[in-house]
Amino acid sequence: MGRPTKIIIQLDALEHNLQQIKTLAPQSSILAMVKSNAYGHGIERITLALKNADAFGVACIEEGLLVRKAGVTHPVVLMEGLFTDDELSEAAAARFSLVVHHEAQVQLFEMHPASPPVSVWLKIDTGMNRLGFASHRVKEMYQRLSACPSVKKPIGLMSHFSSADLPDPIFTQEQITRFNTITQDLSGPRSLCNSAGIMAFPSAQHEWVRPGLMLYGVSPLASNHQSHQLQPVMSLQSELIAIHDIAKGACVGYGRTWTALENKRIGVVAIGYGDGYPQCARAGTPVLVNNQLCPIVGKVSMDMLTVDISSQPNAKIGDPVILWGKGLPVEKVAEGNHTSAYELLTRITQRVKVMVSANR
Repeated sequence: MGRPTKIIIQLDALEHNLQQIKTLAPQSSILAMVKSNAYGHGIERITLALKNADAFGVACIEEGLLVRKAGVTHPVVLMEGLFTDDELSEAAAARFSLVVHHEAQVQLFEMHPASPPVSVWLKIDTGMNRLGFASHRVKEMYQRLSACPSVKKPIGLMSHFSSADLPDPIFTQEQITRFNTITQDLSGPRSLCNSAGIMAFPSAQHEWVRPGLMLYGVSPLASNHQSHQLQPVMSLQSELIAIHDIAKGACVGYGRTWTALENKRIGVVAIGYGDGYPQCARAGTPVLVNNQLCPIVGKVSMDMLTVDISSQPNAKIGDPVILWGKGLPVEKVAEGNHTSAYELLTRITQRVKVMVSANR
């Protein structure tokens, strides 16, 4: 069997979450975000499983080609567009849709006609100040793209929320107003909502929504781990590989950062930052040992971490440990460690075994 560290991917949970999204946005098409190896879940298996999504979003042409090689025929959108001129013909041949967010990409269409014509999303900056055209340039770029025979019509119109997951809705409402004002005289499908937008701003769902985190069963809204009955798709698991009774005053782990204030029972778990578990995880970060919450103590090592299992006198070597998944949301693990569920899901390393299950 080897080292017990593994992730289990529940494909029926993925389908459940997609149906929840469809319930929340019944009038919108679903552009399922599968960039960064489908948020660490495996881009090929996830896109093959999501037959009821309408399209897939990836960061770059390399990710898009992985989707095509898996045999997926759905529309695929390159969310950062093209990086070099020679990618245009390859993107056209693979039937990718392209996000256009700066003038050099518009010029690429003007100077290098693609055959067949390519579907395009025009990215608009409504306040995130990352990618997209400023409001005063949108109509010009829209007209220039419309004049290109290599651009399939209609042209899509897209922007991105910067803080839809935060409690204060004011700035997000301003972004919605800006987007609606800028696009009101332009034809074409519109897309604005990410996962947080789908949940918190239903009036902004438009023709397309772009779920990412919630697709994988994670709430994008702070301190709301059970939003809309989402089910975790990934479960990160391991086992106890050693148990020690230590005396009051003894230290645990590198740097002697944690000292027992009383006699304690310590369990050693076969997982560490070499597997992608965050080295920065604080003492007190929860894990599930035999489905009971236990706190991490001491620093996370490359291959191991230690937990206080004093509450489980009958615990033994080989007992199961869940780092996140069913019963312990990954966002709960993230929130106490100054990181995000996005980072935790995508940082799992290749040495962790993957098991795929279609049934819960």
